[in-house]
Amino acid sequence: LSKEFSSTSSTTAVGTVTSRVTRNGNAIVEKDLLNHEDLAGDRGMIDDIFDETYREKEGPKPPLRYVWRNIILMSLLHLGALFALTLIPSAKIQTLAWALLCFLVSALGITAGSHRLWSHRSYKATLPLRIFLTIANSMAFQNDIYEWVRDHRVHHKFSETDADPHNAMRGFFFSHIGWLLVRKHPDVIEKGQKLDLSDIKADKVVMFQRRYYKPSVVLLCFTLPAVVPWYFWDESIVISFFIPAILRYTIGLNATWLVNSAAHMFGNRPYDQNINPRENPLVSLGALGEGFHNYHHTFPYDYSTSEFGWRFNLTTAFIDLMCLLGLASDRKKVSKEVILARKMRTGDGSHKSG
Repeated sequence: LSKEFSSTSSTTAVGTVTSRVTRNGNAIVEKDLLNHEDLAGDRGMIDDIFDETYREKEGPKPPLRYVWRNIILMSLLHLGALFALTLIPSAKIQTLAWALLCFLVSALGITAGSHRLWSHRSYKATLPLRIFLTIANSMAFQNDIYEWVRDHRVHHKFSETDADPHNAMRGFFFSHIGWLLVRKHPDVIEKGQKLDLSDIKADKVVMFQRRYYKPSVVLLCFTLPAVVPWYFWDESIVISFFIPAILRYTIGLNATWLVNSAAHMFGNRPYDQNINPRENPLVSLGALGEGFHNYHHTFPYDYSTSEFGWRFNLTTAFIDLMCLLGLASDRKKVSKEVILARKMRTGDGSHKSG
């Protein structure tokens, strides 16, 4: 069976697929034997491909070490968001529209930026687009691009093992927010240090953001969203701060976290029933297309993270628009034939009724 990518104007064969049964811990699963060098194609990295050789260490797990600073800050943030909800009836319509715009822009900084562009190299972006996505990423405030990419590649390479930063096998709360409230498992740190991040280090835009990340967050995540309504249409400073800044930021965080939690637990598995990530349309709605997670973990190199194009997938529409404008190119897309063959071989059969 040929594995194929299709880009804007061509389809390129990049490897072959066979199957075998492997063992990870006590679970026996079917995995694909892939020519990883061919699979990487011109992406320049293969560290988002699941590593079958990893084995969790035997013996007791390391004790939890709480990060009290994060616990306090996250608690205060969510309390502030709850207070912001009470302010919505008093807010001007322009303020609510501005908050929505800030949410969409910051979300694209994660979905189209740190995720599909930098983590998976699933398409190419020109310098102006990379600058825009970096600005949007700082507005999202979910760690700088370099750190986000490192943790996400580890998540894919060692998914749902001790080396996964937000291992869903540790429960909904841990995979949603708990992983940010405790110290990382030693295996996460060890494996993260061994990743090849040379492609990220070579991107001057990413490294510039990393160097000035803290001031960029203060300016773009909190100051700009709050100042605009106050200055331009005389919104109260309290509403300006709590709705476009605090509430918008909190909703953005939770939309991303639901991909790590809900999309690993709730939904069907039409592409690979041997892994936990699921297809979750509700998560896709909130996360601009990132909820087609069984597909994404089966084909992490597909720029759309889904076979359904723009359906519940605003990020795919955005990338396609950028290609139309000449700001993006070389979108990687898995062929329909390969998708169908994979469904038939390892899917749960739900595609027949869907």
